[in-house]
Amino acid sequence: MVTMQDVAERAGVTKQTVSNVIRGRGAVSTATAARVRAAVEELGYTPNLVARSLATGATRTVGLFVPTVTHSFYADIVEAVEDVLDENGYHLLLCTTRLDGERAKRHLAGLTSRSVDALLIAGDRDLIDHLPLLSEASFPVALCAWETEAPDRFPVVTIDYERAGYLAGRHLRELGHERVAVLASPDHAPRVAGFRRAFTADGLAVPDDAVHLAPAPTPAGGFAAANAALAADPGLTALFASHDVLALGALEAARAAGRSVPHDLSIVGHDDNPEVGLARPALTSVAIPRREMAREAVELLLRALSRSGTPANSIQLLRPELVVRESTGPVGGRRADPAG
Repeated sequence: MVTMQDVAERAGVTKQTVSNVIRGRGAVSTATAARVRAAVEELGYTPNLVARSLATGATRTVGLFVPTVTHSFYADIVEAVEDVLDENGYHLLLCTTRLDGERAKRHLAGLTSRSVDALLIAGDRDLIDHLPLLSEASFPVALCAWETEAPDRFPVVTIDYERAGYLAGRHLRELGHERVAVLASPDHAPRVAGFRRAFTADGLAVPDDAVHLAPAPTPAGGFAAANAALAADPGLTALFASHDVLALGALEAARAAGRSVPHDLSIVGHDDNPEVGLARPALTSVAIPRREMAREAVELLLRALSRSGTPANSIQLLRPELVVRESTGPVGGRRADPAG
């Protein structure tokens, strides 16, 4: 195995000079740095990261917590975080909670400054109750994709979820819809509140009994919630699903009920996952800039590490955007259609 001493001897410098060049620290002349890099290339030297971490106390590793990697939303976050870390010479330590609070607690409790230099938590499901475990963490911590009330201690880079719901509601109002229902997960209160605000602005209301909680964040859960909504009010003309996966289930429920989308029933989703453009009809959805959110969150942590400090407490909200496709149309679309 080629050592740093071998590189130093080949370049005619000290081991400290080699270390300074590799780590980008210290005052080293351009000519000397070039000799060191040439020796590194010629000998095929690879730094011993374990030895370096023992010597410096830094692991060049950032931890990332996500609920799952089976959902494209979180898969995109993982890839975006890993890209930023790779660009900056850091490694990723990935932990998935699998929607299991006890599993999340064990992972958090096991983190130390010997395993990560910083930690990013994406999504508040199963983790919000366990954040006190990080109250004395010796490394920077940041949160992203956070929808519940943000804790005071940690900076947050997230989406304006209330506005996302408002965009969905405003779109349906512009199409003339008044009798609507919401298919939601319990932790999506801001999306529901934003949706309702779009109707109250026009003097209309989305009552509590028009909000149907899905039994699970899956197409099957959306199917069940949509069936409940249609049974409760057969005159519904539109549905807003707080997850695209719920909206996909709602499309199936509409077909099963003999309701044509969008002529009889308009459906709006949330997240704009890749698969929604392949649905039939293609799903109108609120697009979330998740990769941008992930990049900004991890860059915030890297800036804190470069200053050997902790990031300032702040909340940064990224703006969502409505993507209109084929699943939404005006009220009475079938009657207005000459071919109908």
